[in-house]
Amino acid sequence: MKKHAPWVPPLDKLPVSLKPIVSLQKKHYGAVLNPTRWWGRMPRLFWLVALFVGWLERRRARLAPELRALLMTRVSQVCHCAFCIDANSLRLAERSGAMDKVLAVAEWPQSSLFNEKERAALAYADAVTATPPQVDDALKAELTCHFTLDEISEMTALIAFQNLSARFNAALDIPSQGLCQSGGRPDA
Repeated sequence: MKKHAPWVPPLDKLPVSLKPIVSLQKKHYGAVLNPTRWWGRMPRLFWLVALFVGWLERRRARLAPELRALLMTRVSQVCHCAFCIDANSLRLAERSGAMDKVLAVAEWPQSSLFNEKERAALAYADAVTATPPQVDDALKAELTCHFTLDEISEMTALIAFQNLSARFNAALDIPSQGLCQSGGRPDA
């Protein structure tokens, strides 16, 4: 794991109110995830964000798990969030069953690994993440060929969430934990 001194230091001691989240992270990853040590300064907001992502990642989500992971990985890359790239790449590898899409997502327009539906969604993720957003009529028409209006709304919420997370983490220089390289265990 890359060691550095961030300009806003992480919390050494987390609020007791985050104990359920910390316990889940330790169970799943074997450690507290890095962003928790920064978000922990705002436990109520952190719970709201956790509930929001939990709703987006629910079992009955409108978007398939692999597509959600693909979009979250792409937004993480566009926002240059080291932690998010790591965590979402692991999620994409787990959900797709291989590393090929993880390795190709940065260059998705040139890759043949993505189907038309995924390509439309990736183009939308890039367009929404641009500042200002660059969603044109042609992209809207392409999306409606592959997704329902409810799916597009949920996709937009997912992309907006990942922008929030990635931009928060990137601005505070929150480091990666080596999750994707270690199969989900930090510093394994």
